[in-house]
This record gives sequence, C-alpha cells and structure tokens, in this order.
Amino acid sequence: GPPCMRAIRLTPSGRPSAWGCRSHGGRLLHQLPLAAPSRPHQTQSGVAMAAGKQDVAQKKPVLLFDVMDTIVYDPFFKEMPAFFGMTFKELLAAKHPTAWVEFECNRITEEQLLGTFFADGRKVDGKALRAMMTSTYRYLDGMEELLARLHSEGYEMHALSNYPVWWQIIEDKLKLSKYLRWTFVSCTGPMEGVRKPSPEAYTRVIDHLGLTPSQLLFIDDREVNTAAAEAAGVPSIRFTGAKELQAALAAKAGVVLQV
Repeated sequence: GPPCMRAIRLTPSGRPSAWGCRSHGGRLLHQLPLAAPSRPHQTQSGVAMAAGKQDVAQKKPVLLFDVMDTIVYDPFFKEMPAFFGMTFKELLAAKHPTAWVEFECNRITEEQLLGTFFADGRKVDGKALRAMMTSTYRYLDGMEELLARLHSEGYEMHALSNYPVWWQIIEDKLKLSKYLRWTFVSCTGPMEGVRKPSPEAYTRVIDHLGLTPSQLLFIDDREVNTAAAEAAGVPSIRFTGAKELQAALAAKAGVVLQV
C-alpha cells in the first residue's frame, strides 16, 4: 500500500464473456476452456464429447480465498505485539476495542487509527508500523505454487478478506493479483463495511457474482468463518496447510490438479 493508504474502489469484476475471457485493468487473467466449435459434418459422438467438455468447464467452482493466515502470513499475533514491546495478551488488553475493526470496514482512516489504536490514546509511529508489516508479509508455504496451478487450469478465484487498505501493501509486495482478484475486501468494493462471519458478507458475494451458493467454494483458516459460509449454503474448507488444502479440494469439489 502506498504511504497515503487511501481506500481504492475496485472496479466490479466482470463475469466471463461469451469468448471465455476475464480481464482486470486491461490485463487478461485467464482463458476459460471452451467447447470446440461445431462443424458441418461433426458426428453425433463428437457433439456429445464437445458438450461434455463444456459441461465440465461450467461445473468448476468459483474459489473464494480468505487471505490472512490462509494465503499470506499474518503478523498480527507475533510481530505486532513485539513491535510494541508487548505480549499478544497485553496488546489485546491495551488496544482500542473497536478501532481496528472500524479501520477494516473503512469507517476510519489510517491517521485516525494511529490516533486511537491504543485505548489510552498513546501515539503510534505509523511509518515504522507499516515497514514492519511490509517486511513480514509472505506467502504461506506452498500457497503461491497452489494458486499458480489453480490459475493455470482456469479456476476463477477471488479474495474474501477482512482487511483494511493495507491489503495494498500485500498486493504491492506479493502480487496476489497474478492469481486472483481482490474483489471482496471489507474496506472497499462490494463488501465494504461488512466483515466475516456476518451472513451479509456471504450474501453480498453471492449477489455480486450472480451465482448460486453451490457454485462457490470458500477457503478460510477460521472455523467461525467457514461455518457461517456453510450456513449460507456455500461449501467451505477450513485451511490448515497447502498440502491439506489440495487434498480437500479434490475430496470436496473434485479439483484434481495436473502434475
């Protein structure tokens, strides 16, 4: 994220066109598999085969990924307390009870967050805090490789994340947009002002994508979030690691990746 930390409105993501392409900012993200065009003398079995391939392509679930501690390492639990010279328990006791959530929902600016981060109003060095966060953001083991394989095989993927405008820091460093779209983030776009596990978060996703819940598959490391998604009819997987996720994708949604 740039120093100004200004919330950026994301252009609503388009659905695949009749030509099977999706684009973002003028860049082609992936080409969806298309059935072969019909030919004048195509046999009946050939038509059936082409239709079968198209049906398989249409049945691929749209993948919704939580970001922090599912794709990207979250420094909130270890590095942030250390930055303030505290234990995690001490940080929870000292921080303002609602400021971070309000920041995630774009109800307050970064400047306002820094002025209210602690309940006692002590000042926070925002520049140093951002530098610490930037230095610790990284892909969890195996996740970039898994995202790359899913992307190469034509799976449509979106972020579904509770996070403030600092998602831009993550994007600038790790370039998640090579694999997925930052469509659903609590600070901007169609999910602005709503956080998981609120039922409204999942309703907004379903409405924005124009799909049925069963056409989606949600991955998150927190059970409370996956349970809420399941309650909304969205099939879900609780993330515990990249290898476990690959096995769960195959078992739950038939996602078998080519070696």
